[in-house]
Amino acid sequence: MKIVFMGTPAFAVPCLQMLVDEGYEVAAVVTQPDRPQGRKKTLTPSPVKAAAEAMGLPVLQPERMRRPEAVAELAVYEPELIVTAAYGQILPKAVLDLPARGCVNVHGSLLPKYRGGAPIQRSIINGESVTGVTLMYMAEGLDTGDMIAKVEVPIEDEDTSGTLFEKLSLAGRDLLKAQMPRLLAGPLPAEAQDDSQATYAPNLTREDERIDWSAGSHEIYNRIRGLVPFSGAFTLWNGETFKVWAAANPDKGALSGAVIQEEGSGEAETVPGTVLAASTAGVEVKTGDGSLLLLTVQPAGKKAMSAADFARGGTMKPGTVLE
Repeated sequence: MKIVFMGTPAFAVPCLQMLVDEGYEVAAVVTQPDRPQGRKKTLTPSPVKAAAEAMGLPVLQPERMRRPEAVAELAVYEPELIVTAAYGQILPKAVLDLPARGCVNVHGSLLPKYRGGAPIQRSIINGESVTGVTLMYMAEGLDTGDMIAKVEVPIEDEDTSGTLFEKLSLAGRDLLKAQMPRLLAGPLPAEAQDDSQATYAPNLTREDERIDWSAGSHEIYNRIRGLVPFSGAFTLWNGETFKVWAAANPDKGALSGAVIQEEGSGEAETVPGTVLAASTAGVEVKTGDGSLLLLTVQPAGKKAMSAADFARGGTMKPGTVLE
């Protein structure tokens, strides 16, 4: 039975690898076009394209899957089942109607929560303690199709989007593997989503990455780890971007360290965003309900470094207010 796989980021690669390893007939792989990356804007293939080419599979990269020529190119492969995982485009009805066994999607949340393109990042940013993967039949709406199966995955206090991506990609692979024999046998019983319980996870914007120091320490901590290792959270220091890549878990208390510089008492100390102290443990910043210890930072134009090493440089004085 001919299968077409559609996916783009590293999250999708384990599912593709499983299909090939298990001997399923993957007729073609559809992924997003190569995109410029890095400071030099080097045209770079998606992780799924790189994996598919290494496996010797045909690769299609339509700019817009809705275009008739893209649908026609896909139809040549006569797919009987289409499997998608984080492809990055909503499929038109013309594609959904192509395979006799339907189109299924491996989605990185427990639907109907977190429909959309950034469910993993937003589940951490929002402080969730559990998430998971849903295998679903695809419909014309945004992640609205009937659900075939789910698996829960705990979110640990120290998880970042990077570690959770890896956990969910493997959970998705295993869920798909368990359901594939039944999918090929015919349509499966599936549960309709309760739209009244739906929440959304739109792609992240620049504003989502900005730290609001008036928020609580836990909220800021979750935002920081929810943006690692991708865009990173940022604040402004002297009008320039100052990224924060890691902070100490507020539940575990401040790490001990020798004080390098410390802010004295005064009105400025009560303003959220004020640098309270710099120590060999990191840089402590006032928040809306306490303080947060920064562990890894990146000043504009420089590489990421430990906040302790940055503090030793003495360029960010206690009493400085981060915007």
